[in-house]
Amino acid sequence: MDEIKYAVICVDDDPYILQMLSFQLEKIIDTKCTLIEYFTDPNDVIENLNELVHEDIDIVFILVDYQMPQMNGVQLIRSIKDINPKLECVMLSGQANSVQVAELTQDNLLTEFIHKPWDEKALFEVLSPLLKNKTVK
Repeated sequence: MDEIKYAVICVDDDPYILQMLSFQLEKIIDTKCTLIEYFTDPNDVIENLNELVHEDIDIVFILVDYQMPQMNGVQLIRSIKDINPKLECVMLSGQANSVQVAELTQDNLLTEFIHKPWDEKALFEVLSPLLKNKTVK
């Protein structure tokens, strides 16, 4: 039996978006060695992130929405980077504040930005390099 060595975290307050991401990510991620976690509440991400780190699971990237009721994606990414500065963060949003996204990029806190609605091929082009040598099917 394969052991879980990696994790990918997706955060969006819309369960439908998370379901679509699930269908798409499972096409390119080896789920035998990679846990794909989905969260609608960004506050749950921090707690889970700490658990994964404690279990020595390598978090490949976090895919974050911008517009969420509890906290926005910029706040979440800044919190995540406080815990793990090397973690790759990708924002997937149709309503992102361009100034804040530019600041994240300028501060080297954001790896990539993907506009909603997204094209599966474009999603794979952005995420595949992050998955290289780790979790690719």
